[in-house]
Amino acid sequence: MRLAALAPARTAPEAPGGERPGADGGGRLVVQAWLASRGLIALVAVLLALREGRSFTDMVSNWDVQHFSALARGGYFAEPDGILMAFFPGLPTLLAGGLALGIPVAVGGVVLSLVCSAVAAGALLRLGGPWAAVAWLFAPPAVFTTVPYTESLFCAAAFWAWERARADRWAAAAVLAAAACTVRVSGLFLLGALAVMVLTSRGVDLPGRVRRLAWLLLPAAVIVAFATYLHGLTGSWTAWYTAQSTGWVRELTTPWQSFLHTIPAIVPGAYADHPWWAAVFRAEVVSMVVGLVVTAWCLRHRLWAEASWVGVQVLAFSLSYWFFSVNRATLLWFPLWVMLARWGTAAPARPVAARVHRVLVVALWALGVVLLLWWSWLFFTGHWAS
Repeated sequence: MRLAALAPARTAPEAPGGERPGADGGGRLVVQAWLASRGLIALVAVLLALREGRSFTDMVSNWDVQHFSALARGGYFAEPDGILMAFFPGLPTLLAGGLALGIPVAVGGVVLSLVCSAVAAGALLRLGGPWAAVAWLFAPPAVFTTVPYTESLFCAAAFWAWERARADRWAAAAVLAAAACTVRVSGLFLLGALAVMVLTSRGVDLPGRVRRLAWLLLPAAVIVAFATYLHGLTGSWTAWYTAQSTGWVRELTTPWQSFLHTIPAIVPGAYADHPWWAAVFRAEVVSMVVGLVVTAWCLRHRLWAEASWVGVQVLAFSLSYWFFSVNRATLLWFPLWVMLARWGTAAPARPVAARVHRVLVVALWALGVVLLLWWSWLFFTGHWAS
């Protein structure tokens, strides 16, 4: 694994021998990892179906899937208080298209997520090599890349937008980023990070930077169009933020206040009626720390665009009422999976250090698989899973 896979450059980085990262047959490993990781998640669902009699639709339709389904069927006023305006229209529009063809949301959403998870893994293969893609496929909250949620769809568009931008193919990058901006608000952060990439790229003159920045007007127009659409429905330019505050307590706070608000949710005994909620909130805190570590790693290696991509998201989560939905956001942080791949494939020179390193890699991998199974169980049984 080479640092050049993420290093700022005008053109795509090359691995030894002139090939791009992951072009040496790593694709087979990624396909095997996709099948194995999706298979493990499916195994949890099958066991629940056999043991508890849960239906496929019941297991994959928890939490936000209900909102996406309502939005696909009835539009932004299908639920009270306008809380559906917290969701961008990309996924619900595709689900509505499936409904028009007679495809249930549960089926269409799962198929879409499975396909898009493969597409996103392909982008990670090119960005960071096969082990970065494998790490992402086996991420603890990877269940969200198999159900009707936005993670797979967004990552497929955003990761490929980043890959095309790194290859200096800004027209394609802009179109893909625009697609990502229809899916979730994270597209706004993607837009900013791509702008940082343009401004920090070496060997590009001023007219070249202006042309590349001009391409980013396309995804920016998508964000503006959505805000304008919600304004037309409600008369408010803050309809999206209001919906977030109403439905998910995402009030603007300082990072310190957000941390203090999270503390009561992670102490032993919190949510006695929902014993797993405290565990998920503890994971949210861990995910915030992970985000800070990844941001620092990117800054250390002068990966300014990647640092802004992760760092701005960490900042945004710290400005909410409490740390919330950060676990799922780790799936968007492709530098995290590249960082883990680089660490996991490192070869310490000293024999003792090499043995310790192997033990740590195996232990972390085993822990990740256990968490993947646990997180799948949480979601399929209807427990809150971030």
